Amino acid sequence: MIERTLFSSDHQAFRDSFRKFIDKEIAPFHADWEDQGYVAREVWNKAGENGFLGMSMPEQYGGSEADKLYSVIQFEEVARAGCTGIGFSLHSEIVAPYILHYGTPEQKAKYLPKLATGEMIGAIAMSEPAAGSDLQGIKTTAIEQPDGSYLLNGSKTFITNGWHADLVIVVAKTNPAAGGKGTSLMLVERGMPGFSVGKRLKKVGMKAQDTSELFFDNVRLGPEHLLGGKAHENRGFICLMEQLPWERLQIAISAVASAQAAIDWTVDYVKERKVFGAPVASFQNTRFTLAELQTEVQVAQVFVDKCCELICQDKLDTATASMAKYWTTDLQCKVMDECVQLFGGYGYMWEYPIARAYADARVQRIYGGTNEIMKEVITRAMGLAAK
Repeated sequence: MIERTLFSSDHQAFRDSFRKFIDKEIAPFHADWEDQGYVAREVWNKAGENGFLGMSMPEQYGGSEADKLYSVIQFEEVARAGCTGIGFSLHSEIVAPYILHYGTPEQKAKYLPKLATGEMIGAIAMSEPAAGSDLQGIKTTAIEQPDGSYLLNGSKTFITNGWHADLVIVVAKTNPAAGGKGTSLMLVERGMPGFSVGKRLKKVGMKAQDTSELFFDNVRLGPEHLLGGKAHENRGFICLMEQLPWERLQIAISAVASAQAAIDWTVDYVKERKVFGAPVASFQNTRFTLAELQTEVQVAQVFVDKCCELICQDKLDTATASMAKYWTTDLQCKVMDECVQLFGGYGYMWEYPIARAYADARVQRIYGGTNEIMKEVITRAMGLAAK
């Protein structure tokens, strides 16, 4: 195996610490959280107390100014543990960075410290019932009123952390006639009149992740709830495009870590499981299948690690991030399918981690932009725009 050179001794010490946190505070309860459809609120508070939320944020806002590799380690450890109900990554590395990069000083001071402690849980609301990967097709509107406030109307669906969310960044049209150029990002807080959380959605996988519908019925927002203030009005689509490479790389990081975990579980299983009086590992088909999977995951790991280097240098472009997202998530699903097959009937039993990982993997090819959209992004970068 190729030695990974991304991480320092400090990174590895952090990995050990975060792994212990998962083993103590998350893994023992995750099955129960799957049954109830959401993780306990207390785990967010404990993560905040241990400094595991918003780590890349400046110290003045409660972060530790850690480089992105600490977050990479978090994504990997959560994925390897199969604890897909944990929405820390979206909270810390999508919601908080939007506020840090685009928010006014007042917005940063108000929200970032509470996100770092877990007092507030963050979500971002992009997808709609009739607009998933097509962000320019959203129908939710935030129309400015004569008094300078905005009236927010519309609905969102498939929103991660939606059930627990105290703060939601809502993608809305402030100038509906301008298409994508009329999009803004609005800050909506739990308890605002007209803002309601719909049912928790029952998913094929990721059952402990509190994915919900959100509804906005004449939610009145002051100018202070426009992310970045007037300077960023109608610039929401640009902000989204700037942040998508990191979001898509996060998905790729988790995909590779999940795939490697599945291979490791399967290797252990086939050594112990006997068929026709011999270990399943003794059959050539088993060994060759695992050899092929391990080779492809190794290739993916090297590519993703290079992407991690680039993101730390602010050099990761959208097309390369899209390549990483589509390739690794396709591979993740392939690995899960092959490993379930090697487990046989037990691979289809929910009590086995491989069964849950199989179900959890499928959405990876859908969210963050479907893999078909990723290919469109790549071809455009190649000068092959569709007519």
